[in-house]
Amino acid sequence: MSRDICIYQEFLTEAHKAQIQAACQETGFVPHFFTLDQFEEAKACLQHCEVLYAHSADLLRAAPATLKWYCCSFAGVDPYCKNPGLFANPDCLLTNSNVYGVTIAEHVVMVTLMLLRRMPEYLEVVRNHSWSNQLSIRSIRDNEFTILGTGDIGRHVAERMRGMGAAKIVGLSRSGRPHPAFDQVYPISELDAVLPQTKILVMALPSTPETTHILNRARIARLPADAYVINVGRGTALDQVALADALNAGKLAGAALDVMDPEPLPKDDPLWDARNLIITPHVSGNMTLGYTCDRNVDLFCADLKNYAAGRPLAGLVDRNRGY
Repeated sequence: MSRDICIYQEFLTEAHKAQIQAACQETGFVPHFFTLDQFEEAKACLQHCEVLYAHSADLLRAAPATLKWYCCSFAGVDPYCKNPGLFANPDCLLTNSNVYGVTIAEHVVMVTLMLLRRMPEYLEVVRNHSWSNQLSIRSIRDNEFTILGTGDIGRHVAERMRGMGAAKIVGLSRSGRPHPAFDQVYPISELDAVLPQTKILVMALPSTPETTHILNRARIARLPADAYVINVGRGTALDQVALADALNAGKLAGAALDVMDPEPLPKDDPLWDARNLIITPHVSGNMTLGYTCDRNVDLFCADLKNYAAGRPLAGLVDRNRGY
């Protein structure tokens, strides 16, 4: 009896498929490939599969109790952790793909420079057909960063800011465990003490009950008026109404949001018109960069070999913690 894998992805190239087929041949599995317009075909195939490689709550919901491993091709697995009923097999392994550090870190560099160099204001100047070029600007060089979340994304951000001359990089994590990418790492319980010394706050947190509105109105008020806030984690981590109020009142220098709650952002949401705010429609960490896609497949194939050999999976998610 064959050990089947249902693969339901939109980004796979022929080279990716050949790589997966080679890994399957080595490990004794049989891959079945489906595109996103083949949901019913994938659903039928899934009924006899041991492994699912996809990002689809609907497809997972249709999986039988014989499914043993769900490899999610996205980093954010909060929908699967919040709803255990999606898994017919309560012991089904869940892994995610921590391959977004490069593309998200580059996005953070881009919006950080846009904020420091006053691009939202200069865009308004140009939009009004005006000519003004004397706004004072700041640099990444000799600046200080606070990164909320020291996982794959946070570490990549820290490394790039370090390479561009940042003077100090502070991390905050659940454990407060030191990491060489950061000058200091504090437990998240120290957030209130860290915020008043923050120049640029980068948020790279997963969505869990503990992170919901972790940057609330009271904590936004603890930030200096010349601070910037950048969120590339999850929109639920930030009180968006409080952020808009602070920006419009001049109590923050600016912000950049790539993630919001909800998404898409409603057309009448006050964020659209907030002062000095850069909004991007969740573009920093999707599957539009070839390198991200390549690494995604690399990690799936590596974990397939781990799975076949009975070794721990590198991308294993603790569904109780949410990451």
